[in-house]
Amino acid sequence: MALLAFNSPCGTARLRTWQARLLTGAGLALLPWMGFLAATLPPGRAAAWVALDSLEAACLLTAGTRLARGGGGHRVAAAGAALLLAADACADVLTSAPGTELAAAVAMAVCAELPLAGLCAFLAVRAHPEDGPAHAQAVRAHAKDGPAHAKAGRAPGPAGL
Repeated sequence: MALLAFNSPCGTARLRTWQARLLTGAGLALLPWMGFLAATLPPGRAAAWVALDSLEAACLLTAGTRLARGGGGHRVAAAGAALLLAADACADVLTSAPGTELAAAVAMAVCAELPLAGLCAFLAVRAHPEDGPAHAQAVRAHAKDGPAHAKAGRAPGPAGL
């Protein structure tokens, strides 16, 4: 029963709007955070963290704006954001010094990064009414039969390679 509910189309336009605003707001919130990191961390560490947060912001803003417009164009960006947010949470916790720095990293991971990563992963795989019945039918056929290249006995890739 849970699998049926998970694969059912997203409920209302109001929920979709809320999700889009949350993703867009999180992406925008990362912009001043990157400035703070650049100003307070040593240059080498700042470059790495700002680069990671820039990619997260780009994915979140792309997913949020595409989700607001409707259709399934948000999925790749949401999947990328989920991956980057989960990696960021792990890296924050693993590179933090014991004490208050570690406590802050765990709090940030548990309260912000991982829940947002979960929402992004959920949105990346969730069916939406705007995708139409043809998309839903293709997803069911793929899940049932597997990808077309597997049935043909060849590796995926461009024809002739």
